[in-house]
Amino acid sequence: MSYKDSQETETEEVSTTRKRPKPGERRVQILQTLASMLETPGGERVTTAALAAKLQVSEAALYRHFASKAQMFEALLDFIEESCFGLIKQARESEPQPALQVFRIVHMILQFAEKNPGMSRVMVGDALVLEHERLQQRMNVFFDKVELQLKDALFYSAEAAGSATPSVDAQVRAGLLSAYCIGQIQRFVRTGFKRKPTENAQQAIGLVL
Repeated sequence: MSYKDSQETETEEVSTTRKRPKPGERRVQILQTLASMLETPGGERVTTAALAAKLQVSEAALYRHFASKAQMFEALLDFIEESCFGLIKQARESEPQPALQVFRIVHMILQFAEKNPGMSRVMVGDALVLEHERLQQRMNVFFDKVELQLKDALFYSAEAAGSATPSVDAQVRAGLLSAYCIGQIQRFVRTGFKRKPTENAQQAIGLVL
């Protein structure tokens, strides 16, 4: 799922004859445009002036919908968290085998980043440089939570395999997989979105498991 796709249903019924979109529609347009501007490989920091120019509105118009640019990024972070943790929950509930739960969780996060290049820059902090510190902290917490989900599933996997230290095994492997996710997404961003996060993912995850 991409951010653009997830928002299309909110705007597809907008009349082509109405010049001024409704407040909720303008908010969606602002976030869609911000996300698309972040998809420029090696792009410069997005300013509110550039965002307003792209939307052909004044900066004051942006602030009628968001108190600050940080709040716009907060909305993108909401989308990342809701999408990823929703899919993680689905994987944990629908897949009875812990090892397969782990595989699906890691692969899903990599797929999400691949389908949302602009969001991938947010996930690894590239788009958050010089932005409010709390944004990067929130992204750090996101990956901490992902690691906890992996650790929980890996504990049951290690226990089922007869490990004498399932908690330690789970912690080490969860840390490796979390770092692998971050590294793959960072490479995706660093190469201008050319090296896909899911490249050889199946083999890499299999080695850890």
